[in-house]
Amino acid sequence: MNRRTVLCAVTALAAVLGPVSAWAEYPERDIRVIVPWGAGGGTDGIVRKITNIAEQELEGADMYVENIEGGVSATGIGQVMSARPDGYTIGALTYDSIVTVPYQGMLPSYSMDKLKLIARITSEPDAIIVDADSGYQSLQDLIEAAKENPGQVRVAVQNLGGRVHLTLLQLQDLTDTEFKIVSYPGGAAPQKEAILSDEVDVALTSLGDFANLIQDGTVRGLVEFADAPNPTYDVPIAPDEGVDLQNGSFVVFAAPAGTPEEAISTLENAYKAAYESEEFQNWVKEVGVTPSWLGTDEVTEWADKTAAALFDKMDALKEAGILKE
Repeated sequence: MNRRTVLCAVTALAAVLGPVSAWAEYPERDIRVIVPWGAGGGTDGIVRKITNIAEQELEGADMYVENIEGGVSATGIGQVMSARPDGYTIGALTYDSIVTVPYQGMLPSYSMDKLKLIARITSEPDAIIVDADSGYQSLQDLIEAAKENPGQVRVAVQNLGGRVHLTLLQLQDLTDTEFKIVSYPGGAAPQKEAILSDEVDVALTSLGDFANLIQDGTVRGLVEFADAPNPTYDVPIAPDEGVDLQNGSFVVFAAPAGTPEEAISTLENAYKAAYESEEFQNWVKEVGVTPSWLGTDEVTEWADKTAAALFDKMDALKEAGILKE
């Protein structure tokens, strides 16, 4: 074997072994975690909490959270889709990322096929929240007020066409009511401001989004659109109030499609350890967030089925003229 042949063989072997050696050391630098909503909301709080714990499972890297708002989460998640698939950029998807944006075709370049889902960590039902001094003591009180004064009871939702807007449209359809819908894009933070300033009568989002205000007695949950009672807050569920409606959000971590399996596995294991930690489990109980784990092998099928079922619901609302194009 001549010298050139030996050099070629060594080069080929290095090309094969190089990636294995590099990924054995993942992560080697800091990991960017994109939250596609504003700071101060429920999603932001959940992601920051579990990420701070997860980074303790990683050697050689910190994880830092960056808020990138806009486009009903599409702006931030679009950056995840277009990022280098090397394990150093991931994002937190919510209901709107998986359902609203794809259904409405808001961005031609937005496709779930551009993502590799890592894990789901929470599943949170929607809820109606009122000021602590509100005269509404039950969902039926609210429904009766809306029937007596059509279009006058002010309800804070987030983005028009988004998850909580859909929940409210379904509530109106089921109860033959009409509310005054007031949109506050950007997540739960502006909804909180609207309640505190009396711009609206009620807000519709998850209990976890208003956890700090519920804990200090500023607001209270009126009803939760769930099929089982909340483990933290003593709030009636809609079926017990005579309304068969369940809907809500979730937090799912994802990386760009094509991210090496070694990186996905490392991230999944770090978040799984954080999820199972006593610190995180105690924290979710305090803030009223429902922990709900699905790993890499399960979360994609769940997301596909969830999106398909909700697309059918929205198609039906459109056909009935309740949801506008």
